[in-house]
Amino acid sequence: MEHILRPIYQERASQPDTLGVILINKREDAANITDTFDAVLLIVVKDAEHPIYSKHYMYGDSKMVMHILTEERLRKWIFIGSNKRLVDWIFYGKIMFDRNEFLFKLRSELQEFPFFGRKLKTGIQYSKLIRRYLEGKELFENGHHLDAYNHVVASLHHLGRLSIIDSGLYPEVTVWAQVKKIEPAIYKLYEELIMSNESLEKRLELLFLANEFLINSRTHDGAQHILETMLGQSTWTIQELHDHPELSYYSVDLEVFVEYLIDKGYIIMEPVIAKNESVFHRHYCVDKQFVESEYGL
Repeated sequence: MEHILRPIYQERASQPDTLGVILINKREDAANITDTFDAVLLIVVKDAEHPIYSKHYMYGDSKMVMHILTEERLRKWIFIGSNKRLVDWIFYGKIMFDRNEFLFKLRSELQEFPFFGRKLKTGIQYSKLIRRYLEGKELFENGHHLDAYNHVVASLHHLGRLSIIDSGLYPEVTVWAQVKKIEPAIYKLYEELIMSNESLEKRLELLFLANEFLINSRTHDGAQHILETMLGQSTWTIQELHDHPELSYYSVDLEVFVEYLIDKGYIIMEPVIAKNESVFHRHYCVDKQFVESEYGL
């Protein structure tokens, strides 16, 4: 497959914006790693009009795909964890071109998993966990048990990913295989949810109790990144939080996360008078005394 794709990636490699090229061949035991294609050509560029650009090719009975990603989109997907295959591709794909050792350094970053990167990924997964838990609990209390079940499954996935991140690894495609080794207690909860003979209502009730305990026990680590970021200035509007380059990774979960941390005492809401004196803007700041006692910051 390499010789077939060589003219394509060599043309891209000659362009000054191209940072690296990786070739991923289909594995018989994991065809979905390549989205069922026989080969994936991943090209990372510094900048482009489209952050993601794809082309499909065929050669005889073989089918191939080329993905061109900007560095910004690549790093966003790595931080958010929204494309599990990407980590597998970077780790196990064959490097065909590497400008200034960009891909070599990226692999090293992923293997070493810097502490700062771990805090950001922890915060993102924790914020997603909060949303799933709150929405699922509301559905459960309103009697929508099947919809609540979906949220509980998703919340356990986020808990599993948090345990993997906490161990210094990256969540891969086979998340539960990793969780079973790293955090057997969370794996056991997952088994109980899907295999227990108890009624669905009883299973959900027990899982929400367990989730609440696990969420509370992880607040310290889950909130650290956003709190350290917010200490960078005295107060924030919600738009300023959304616009921050790192906090933007939290996306739609940011506002729910902020409200949760207000409820837990980590963040203070400060009313600021608006043009209409009966309406106030909501500004946000870190409760420094509380955070100092928690983190020693």
